[in-house]
Amino acid sequence: MPGPIPFTYNRTELEYGCAVTNTKEISSGDIMAPASNPSYLIIGAGVFGVSTAYHLIRKYPNASITLIDRDAYDAESRVAASWDWNKVVRADYDDKVYCKLALEAQDTFKSDPLWQPHFHQTGVYWTCRSDYAQNVINNHKELGRNDDIIALPVAEARKLYGGIFDNADYTGVKEVLINRASGWAAAGDSLRAVTKRCIELGVKYVTAEVASLEFDGRGSCTGVKTKSGQALSATHTIIAAGAFTPTLLEWSAAKSRNPGLRAGERILAAGITTGMAQLRKEQYEKYKDMPVGFQGYTPDEGKPFIGSLPPTKDGEMKWWGSKIFTNTREVLPGQFISSPPPTHDYNQWKVPGPLKQDIVEARNLWYGPESATWEMTKHRICWDAFTTTSDFIISPHSASKGLFIATCGSFHGYKFFPVLGKYVTQMLEGELEPELVEKWAWDRQRPDSSANVEYPNSEMKHLLHPTAKL
Repeated sequence: MPGPIPFTYNRTELEYGCAVTNTKEISSGDIMAPASNPSYLIIGAGVFGVSTAYHLIRKYPNASITLIDRDAYDAESRVAASWDWNKVVRADYDDKVYCKLALEAQDTFKSDPLWQPHFHQTGVYWTCRSDYAQNVINNHKELGRNDDIIALPVAEARKLYGGIFDNADYTGVKEVLINRASGWAAAGDSLRAVTKRCIELGVKYVTAEVASLEFDGRGSCTGVKTKSGQALSATHTIIAAGAFTPTLLEWSAAKSRNPGLRAGERILAAGITTGMAQLRKEQYEKYKDMPVGFQGYTPDEGKPFIGSLPPTKDGEMKWWGSKIFTNTREVLPGQFISSPPPTHDYNQWKVPGPLKQDIVEARNLWYGPESATWEMTKHRICWDAFTTTSDFIISPHSASKGLFIATCGSFHGYKFFPVLGKYVTQMLEGELEPELVEKWAWDRQRPDSSANVEYPNSEMKHLLHPTAKL
């Protein structure tokens, strides 16, 4: 490895292709911590990675903590699923564990000066085709919360908010859940702000693409090697890389000849299309005070929850499609897994026509014919990592000492941003509650995905080229 080279606050490309951001001068040698002192290398600077860095540096102000990501934290565009125009912040879960955690995170969004500027308490309007509403209400009651949360008949709910959802699809809807305590957050802005705060507190930020994990002669993980050849070492290596996680583990398994590193069926990388319309002034006035909308489906309908968020201050309204798709490709000779496209930005802005049509169909489920003239200005493919149950994986990796996993947001991880790192830190220190240890374990037994409407339901090439199915 090259000898110490000084870095400054400005992001400067080194001769071996890695950039570091910090508020103090550091050297590449600083990234190499003695084995006797705990050090942390976090792969991925989305909500799992940044939240982990934030909680670690606050608990251990003098610790060596490094975030590494392919994109600069303040880049104009990033591939992280949590880098987005906006994301839902809600505690409307029929799973009591996630309901409790979401309430904890939501409280932080509402009260902590670091998070509060990015949160907008607009409420949630959720069409329910099952007993979802009653399960959510019961969870809130059992957790001792008296939030403004009710279930209304469809006819009554349609009159709310000036009737803006009157043209929505209510086929099969039993009732509508209204939770005025929920809302949304400016996701990209909050991710940037919290990362900046981590750097101010002493976290190092490295901009580089990771090529593989590194191991010692006993198979323990010692860090990573970047695509430019730089080695970064730590006593604790935490993979928080979202959709890139299965690919990184495949590469590392091949290089180390340790097949136990592979994700296998534990993690599936998949994408979904999001779109934005630019509202005219009169349209913005109509929708500016709307809640977050959710179309809730069951496995029988074959659709995931389809949501629409209130317009931003710039008058842009976002929603997402019904297709959650895998992208099966060859990541190594003879090794095929689902993985984002092998470009630096995952081709996230190159959205093909059939996926844009998915956005049109989802828009119509909410706004009907009146939305046909809306000007569509942005489309993006967002990639994340999934488990069959949509549970996170926050766990030691059983195939290598010193290696830990903190990922699988399954497109619902952002709302836990303020607290994810708290639980990752507990996992690292063996203090996670037994219920969470079991729920988030690397090697737990998981049921199939048949009951999970949020699990990937398509293959990308089949959506783009239907004849490929034949």
